[in-house]
Amino acid sequence: MIQIIRYIKGYLAIRVFGFSPERFMNLCSHHNIFLWDVENHGDYYAMKISLKGFYRLRGITRKTGTRVVITRRYGLPFLSTRLWRRRIFLLGLLGSLVFWIWMSRFIWAVEIEGNYYVTTDVFEDFLSRSGIEVGMKKDDVQIEGLEKAIRTQFDIVTWTSAQIDGTRLLIRVKENDLIMAEDKETDGISGEGMDLVAGKEGEIVSIVTRSGVPKVTAGMTVARGDILVEGGVPIMNEDGTVKRYDFCVADADIMLRCLYNLKEEIGEKHEEKKYSGNEKKYPFLMLGTKKIKMPDFGKKYEMYDVVEEKTQLRLFENYYLPVYFGRDIVREYALEEKVYTRDEVKELFEVKIQNFIESLQEKGVQIIEKNVTISKASAVWKMNVDFLAVEKTGMSRRTTLSQTEDGFETGQDDGEELSDLQITD
Repeated sequence: MIQIIRYIKGYLAIRVFGFSPERFMNLCSHHNIFLWDVENHGDYYAMKISLKGFYRLRGITRKTGTRVVITRRYGLPFLSTRLWRRRIFLLGLLGSLVFWIWMSRFIWAVEIEGNYYVTTDVFEDFLSRSGIEVGMKKDDVQIEGLEKAIRTQFDIVTWTSAQIDGTRLLIRVKENDLIMAEDKETDGISGEGMDLVAGKEGEIVSIVTRSGVPKVTAGMTVARGDILVEGGVPIMNEDGTVKRYDFCVADADIMLRCLYNLKEEIGEKHEEKKYSGNEKKYPFLMLGTKKIKMPDFGKKYEMYDVVEEKTQLRLFENYYLPVYFGRDIVREYALEEKVYTRDEVKELFEVKIQNFIESLQEKGVQIIEKNVTISKASAVWKMNVDFLAVEKTGMSRRTTLSQTEDGFETGQDDGEELSDLQITD
């Protein structure tokens, strides 16, 4: 505690030498001037004295014939003096501190994790339309509302979490591979049932019924719109006639063997970029959306690609700043007309086939056979692919069964549009 008080008031390290240093110390004690850390070095004495006591030494040094030299200064009074001499530096430091605190109130980076089916570009467009963008205030981000809006906008997203970490908005999502309809909540209480009908033409491979009356068996061929499972269970009279129906929501696992077709065309001639090897690099600094780059004093290329490489400045791990630095790489090229060979066309078509297969597999479709035909006519390569596939089928539609108090009536509205069907699988 004494050391703290001494530091606040200030004290000095001094060196005393001359005719009678011992008498100097005795007179200081007599006048209540406190000395401490006294050390005898033969020709002189070293000690410490308070700042207030130092200003009272003039008469004592004159009486004792001694001299006092300050060797070091301690304490807040001397620190404030040194700081005042560097006031421009301190003002800059204070200004920087205020600037960083102010910048920390904004979002300077938005990151999305866990998305696969919904691309990052689509997410970013949605966030932009929702008012979520780089440079907005943290207080303007409604976390719960944002999470709900994402789940509402993207049906495939089953879980989402948003959090502000430093100056970064981190959004994590989880997607469902198969989107299941919610129409199974409909039951027979309303007096109407739901049938399962075929979504497309094909052959039934297998059927496992959980509710309803199956109308097809394995090996049967069905057309689009045919009833697979009826959403009404008949209650029979003693004479074998139907008394009434207990309506329900038809539910079954039905596998269908069906066909898919893919047609693609590629022109025999195409233009291809041939890079000359000439390139220019232009460093740039980007503040927010404003890009500051070096001017181009040389000859400009007629045709070129620009590749931007940039890095966002950040402090620590999650404190991002709206400052980017990087470079633009300009590469010159010329267009050459070339003709595809048969092998090149085959490779291009194989990529299209693979992409088509992957899109079907994402929907749960299993490809068991494919038949590819490639032909050329009028300088155009054409491909036709027939896929034999097995997929889960069954689309929900309001049943065509009806009944009265005295009996029942059945009927089917052949003009009902399948566009009103809802997937229940």
